[in-house]
Amino acid sequence: MTTAIASHDLPSSASRAAPPALPARLRELRSLEDFEHAARRHLPRPVFGYISMAAETRRSLRGNRECFDDYGFVTRVLKDVSRRSTVATLFGHEYAAPFGIAPMGISALSAYRGDLVLARSAARANVPMIMSGSSLIRLEDVAKEKLGAWFQAYLPGDVPNITALVDRIGNAGFQTMVFTVDTPVTPNPEHFARSGFTSPLRPSLGLAWQGISHPRWLFGTFFRTILQHGMPHFENNYARRGAPILSKSVTRDFSDRGHLNWEHFGLIRKIWPGRIVIKGILHREDARIARDMGADGIIVSNHGGRQLDGAVSPLRVLPGIVDACPDIPVMMDSGIRRGSDVLKALALGARFVFVGRPFGYAAAVGGEAGVGHAISLLQQEVSRNMAMLGINGLQELDAQTHLCPYR
Repeated sequence: MTTAIASHDLPSSASRAAPPALPARLRELRSLEDFEHAARRHLPRPVFGYISMAAETRRSLRGNRECFDDYGFVTRVLKDVSRRSTVATLFGHEYAAPFGIAPMGISALSAYRGDLVLARSAARANVPMIMSGSSLIRLEDVAKEKLGAWFQAYLPGDVPNITALVDRIGNAGFQTMVFTVDTPVTPNPEHFARSGFTSPLRPSLGLAWQGISHPRWLFGTFFRTILQHGMPHFENNYARRGAPILSKSVTRDFSDRGHLNWEHFGLIRKIWPGRIVIKGILHREDARIARDMGADGIIVSNHGGRQLDGAVSPLRVLPGIVDACPDIPVMMDSGIRRGSDVLKALALGARFVFVGRPFGYAAAVGGEAGVGHAISLLQQEVSRNMAMLGINGLQELDAQTHLCPYR
């Protein structure tokens, strides 16, 4: 049921303009991990805590990184890799690299106009970006710039609100909807509480001190947003506007999704004319059901370790899901930090991978220049490692040839 990409679903030529000049302070950041350390210093503790949060003991967060150590590379030599390219094709579009930007909620609280920063940077670099349903910028504001972004939906708990949201996404002009399915209930708020984060944020002396002690964020992001756009609200969980991000009395409406089932996906597939990707699959049988019911693609994900503590790392179940769904693109997120991680996932069958937190940190500390720099660093790592593996194209990657399991 794949829908052809409409011209307005692709980045406009204007979005491919030269990237902003790279400030000297960003040149010192040489890997995705460096952006996390910089963001920890730049952001107030509750905001950084929201981005970095993982469930309970952080077992899944650690596992998402440790699983890459299960494989070593087997290199080939004297292969003439002078013609190598990181280009990857997904849904009929040629992207400059085999990775994209995963959806991240409340990005406009950590970076000024954060969702637009991420979407513009991705379009300029010619990689995909998925806008989060838990965003503070109206989805229409991103769609109207024709940046080729996808939209990730957290579906409301009842059919009228589901259909209204799906209609709104389509009317805005998005062609690809990412349906996230691994949030039947809200996660344990333990680490949010420890960092001082609430949703909405509650005014307090501690919160005020966090703002005052981080003046670059306070004036460059928060006050700038208030002055130019008013108080941010959760804009896209429903067809209507949601709660403000800062309030002493308003409670955010977390719709109960515990009863959602495959019939609801069938409804969405029936009413949504565009491409639909299911995100949050870890079991091959769920992947098969999704494919049989009309999913155009699957993102294997444990939500970056933010939902169920102890959930298996996507890389470990990826080959089985690829085997169960050979006729649609199987993608992956959670734990990607290096070009070597990207290549291991691709060798195990992923068509594409998505990266979340590091690009959020890059937007916070450097805006569009920061995200562009982060994308460039990761793309350079992919290209460099391809040369060392002895390949010119990503299609040459093969687990039996290029990977050696350690366990």
